[in-house]
Amino acid sequence: MRTSRVYTDQPLSVGACVTLEEGPARHLAQVLRLKANASVVLFNGDGHNYQGVITTLQKRHVAVTLSSVGEAEPVPTLEIHLGLGISKSERMDFAIQKAVELGVSEITPLVTERCVVRISDQRMQKRLQHWRNIIISACEQSGRRRLPHLHETQPLKSWLDAHTHSSGFLLDHRSEKSFPDFAPPTNATTLLVGPEGGLSEDERNRAKASGLQGARLGPHVLRTETAPLAAITALQTLWGDFR
Repeated sequence: MRTSRVYTDQPLSVGACVTLEEGPARHLAQVLRLKANASVVLFNGDGHNYQGVITTLQKRHVAVTLSSVGEAEPVPTLEIHLGLGISKSERMDFAIQKAVELGVSEITPLVTERCVVRISDQRMQKRLQHWRNIIISACEQSGRRRLPHLHETQPLKSWLDAHTHSSGFLLDHRSEKSFPDFAPPTNATTLLVGPEGGLSEDERNRAKASGLQGARLGPHVLRTETAPLAAITALQTLWGDFR
């Protein structure tokens, strides 16, 4: 039987007794219906799994005593920073979830000219927390021990101005080159993918001026939630952890 594994935003160490936050406590007690003395694994994004047992279990109060720590998750062969134009909620959620499963290291939601979703600053903070929860769930499911970093939402221009993209890529079906045509990145790269409707011509020109190289994925135009996943898979296969 697979041992349940949950995230906690707390320091973890062997011998510690950790009282879980309400969310993971409710998941273990009410969703999974675990009992006292059940084995569980905790992680907090520091790169390790911590094995423990439930020593206290109530509806909203679960304490876990940690008995051992696992090996550190290897550093990615290729760190991928995904800049993703904000799309409709279910598409954005899907893209973020699967990008985490495929091994991205950083994600920045981007406001672009053709974003069909316009979110106020107050609602954006709630949306960011929602995306953080998706990242955590994807790490729990996939076994990742390091949490990808979710940056604050930015306008595309600000993001391009703030980063050096000497080994980065702009996903663009108009490009004549595909990923195998480029020199391998050293140990990190940037990937920019637009929202529904793609990026405007001005945005594409800005991206290329900042150092991003246009790359295509075959002859077809992919949906906004499919394109980043196909591109991440290609990068991981050519130069990353899938080799």
